[in-house]
Amino acid sequence: MPILQDKVVLVTGAGAGIGRATSLAMAEAGANVATADIDLAAAQRTADQIATNTRRGLAIEVDCGDVAKIDAMVEHFAYIMDLTEADWDRIHRVNAKGVFFCLQRAAREMIRQNQADGSGGRIINIASIAGRGYPGTSNAAYAASKGAVIALTKTAAQQLGRHNINVNAICPGVTRTELGARNAVERAAERGITVAELQAQQEAGIPIGRANQPEDIAAMAVFLASPGARNITGQAYNVDGGLVPS
Repeated sequence: MPILQDKVVLVTGAGAGIGRATSLAMAEAGANVATADIDLAAAQRTADQIATNTRRGLAIEVDCGDVAKIDAMVEHFAYIMDLTEADWDRIHRVNAKGVFFCLQRAAREMIRQNQADGSGGRIINIASIAGRGYPGTSNAAYAASKGAVIALTKTAAQQLGRHNINVNAICPGVTRTELGARNAVERAAERGITVAELQAQQEAGIPIGRANQPEDIAAMAVFLASPGARNITGQAYNVDGGLVPS
């Protein structure tokens, strides 16, 4: 039997990149998956890919921060002294505030379920090695927001453990996503090099010698949702090829 047979999983940012890969991996492990994204069409494409005779995919339109083009903005490189209050507020609205209130709402339902049948639940936050002090982070506000996710994960795990709720985080390193590919074109142009040269430079600093694919993050998420991780909580795991020490 698949390790997540008949479990219900909600994935935010499920329309592309790590969110899509995680949705598909959760479904492959047997779960029914609600795919949430600001882009309903993208969420629906992921849900359609999941849907089979044995698994269900449900697309949900959700804007976790109500900020247009937030992905492009948070990936933008900026010197610490150039960041504005507006930059800080926009980044933290999604990366910190959005994560907190998604976690809170999911936990509220899991507490109810635990009271009914003892099933509890699993919450898996996506942080970043930026929150671990990675010197190649895009900007200080982004790093601070991801550090907040790591701190939230630890505190939530302590307070929700009594409800049989596990809370963990994944800290991706350099990951090849559609968004990253678009940003790489701009960054390479700024440096006067090719995208291939830029990517080679990035990977040269990774001890294992390769960047993540979204599926690498998804595999960790599936593990943290599985029975094998039942006693793991309050942890933040780097998936970065050894780029940043824990």
